[in-house]
Amino acid sequence: MTLCLLVGITLTAGAKEADYLLSTPNTTLCITAEVGKPLYFRYYGSKAEVGDIRATGRMLKYDAYPAFGTRCDAPYASLVKQHDGDNATKFVVDKVEKSTNGALTTLSVWLRDVAHSNLVVKVNYSAYNDCDVVKMNTEYFNNGKKPMVLQKYMSAVLPIQSDNCVLLQLDGSTKNECNEHTMPLPVGIHTIASQVGSRISQYNNASFMLGLDGKLEETACPVIAGTLVWMGNYHFEFHNTHIARTPTLFMGGINPAASDYTLAGGKSLVTPEMVLTYATNGKGEATRSLHRWARKHQLLDGTKEREVLLNSWEGVHFDISETSMVDMTKDFAALGGEMFVVDDGWFGDKYPRNNGTSSLGDWCIAPSKLPNGIRPLIDLAHNNGMKFGIWIEPEMVNVTSELYEKHPDWVLRHPDFEPTYGRGKTQLLLDLTNPKVQDHVFSVVDDLLTQYPDIYYIKWDNNMSMHNAQSQYLPKALQSNLTVDFTLALENILKRIRAKYPTVVIQLCASGGARLNYGFMPYFQEMWTSDQTDAYHRVLIQWGAMNFYPSNMLAAHVGSAFSKYTQRFIPIKYRFDVASMCRLGMEMVPAKLNDAEREYAKRAIAEYKNIRPVVQQGDLYRLVSPYEGKRDFTSLMYVTESKDRAVLFAYRHLFKHDMSNIIIRLQGLNPDAKYRIREVAPEVAGKPVKINGAVVSGRVLMQEGVVIPELVKGFTRNAPLGEVRAGNDFRSVILELTEVK
Repeated sequence: MTLCLLVGITLTAGAKEADYLLSTPNTTLCITAEVGKPLYFRYYGSKAEVGDIRATGRMLKYDAYPAFGTRCDAPYASLVKQHDGDNATKFVVDKVEKSTNGALTTLSVWLRDVAHSNLVVKVNYSAYNDCDVVKMNTEYFNNGKKPMVLQKYMSAVLPIQSDNCVLLQLDGSTKNECNEHTMPLPVGIHTIASQVGSRISQYNNASFMLGLDGKLEETACPVIAGTLVWMGNYHFEFHNTHIARTPTLFMGGINPAASDYTLAGGKSLVTPEMVLTYATNGKGEATRSLHRWARKHQLLDGTKEREVLLNSWEGVHFDISETSMVDMTKDFAALGGEMFVVDDGWFGDKYPRNNGTSSLGDWCIAPSKLPNGIRPLIDLAHNNGMKFGIWIEPEMVNVTSELYEKHPDWVLRHPDFEPTYGRGKTQLLLDLTNPKVQDHVFSVVDDLLTQYPDIYYIKWDNNMSMHNAQSQYLPKALQSNLTVDFTLALENILKRIRAKYPTVVIQLCASGGARLNYGFMPYFQEMWTSDQTDAYHRVLIQWGAMNFYPSNMLAAHVGSAFSKYTQRFIPIKYRFDVASMCRLGMEMVPAKLNDAEREYAKRAIAEYKNIRPVVQQGDLYRLVSPYEGKRDFTSLMYVTESKDRAVLFAYRHLFKHDMSNIIIRLQGLNPDAKYRIREVAPEVAGKPVKINGAVVSGRVLMQEGVVIPELVKGFTRNAPLGEVRAGNDFRSVILELTEVK
């Protein structure tokens, strides 16, 4: 058998017939799949042929999908209990299949259990021909008549030929998401996991980076990065034994904790995809590979630009009224806004939504708040050249609601225990495993869009984890299926919504960024990154998130000068400049801006529209990290694929007397091109920084860098932009670079 593809499965001279190469433009994955023998993982790294891999000693021989049973002392990815209690498994290759779908080539290896004829596992390896990303996942088949229990069923196993790895992971909490942590991979077993059910990124994120040579640098070291595409509980294991000739081992997939999955006879279960990329030039290259994959293949409308919007939440919270919404719409339109979104507080008839204690589930307009409904607001937005959006939380219910009064059996809770409540101490999670509940959640969106088909945007929120992991719908024998079946049910609801409403823009929110995961993104165009709108805090959050997620997926809003979360004043230019590194929006009452701030906001929005194609679609280059060094500065930039435009962001955070200038060395430019530099939205119109207007070669900008002295100077100008209260802290500059032809 000889299969030769430019990108796909290849067999080369000197290779065994059972050696399979799966390649992207710059990387290769190799396995050995010989019928009747175990499946072996051989290599993942730079693009190479089998002979090169063997000659350099980089050819591993590790069980590609180890099962509990024959090496019980070793890490295992699969543990299956048969109906008679036997849990010993031995997998061998049964057959190999290849398929191609557009840019994706998939190699599927069918493994049969030699001890039990009813168990078959299909291991899938996929590679893209237009980005350096591979994927792995599995599918479990019960070919018998009696049920079996999947106790561990990982998606991916990746042996790594390095015992000196450095790990980057993200963790945090509400209003403090996506903190970047880097550390040497500890000896033993290190885990990253979530078991909170519905808000799976509340504390950790299902993503990682590994530096393979004892370091994890931005531009110069081999890196493997990964992210799990799954809306439910996840589990990563890193086995670092430091035993000679034993590779570091990564396994990832569904969290098996309290999730023994009963698989009935004749049924199958597909595990989520583990997305991986390998980079030779540091974590920046790995990030750009993931971003390209996301925009092209995973994020809904990933190549389309996102609108500048105003969301009502931080401006008025629950105090929705027709007057306040009309005023905010008109005022934002005057600033050049493109969309207005009515957030929480617009619904409830018997129980009007005045706070977080009631009304979820009753998705009718509150007459006491909007006596004329939302039609006048939609028309007002359109008449002012804007689009209209609205907030919902369809997976939830409050005990104080008409829905709960009618259907108390629709919630997750143990019938014998007082439930644990969420927001407002009355909130509960609906049981999505119940088909009637699935119909209800679909109808929340369907009824809104049927009645108001010109709603352009929906903000879909989730403010409660799965505290009560007990279904009133599932039988007792299947309660441990809940976390998986709940996730699959949510996915089915979203597929149903998208089948009927493919173009409506939907933002995913979960008390901020508690659902930041690619599993959601075929159904959502963007993610609300965090409820934290303190701009300095947002620099850290957005920097961490962008390790794995592209800028056009991350919503960032300009909040008020005074942050209620950090009790700190921040000037309007810094707030706009921080939000402009992602999808720009606002989160305030525009009428509270003074005249100078209002004039600046209008200029900043107009300028963002100009640089938006570069920011939302360009390649990200991180220049100065807020997590490293003195942490006084942060800088990053975006560059177009053709390298003819770039946008540089530079932030100086806290002021110190007699601060040193920092040299910012740019990346990603054409060294042979000349670039004209222009400041974007200077603090005072007509008074840009000194470098404005300069024409400099890409080579000099990258090798020698730029110095922006205005960033380290103290406050000297009496401009009424909030600096009086902010003092000398928080200075920022955005520079646009345009190639001079």
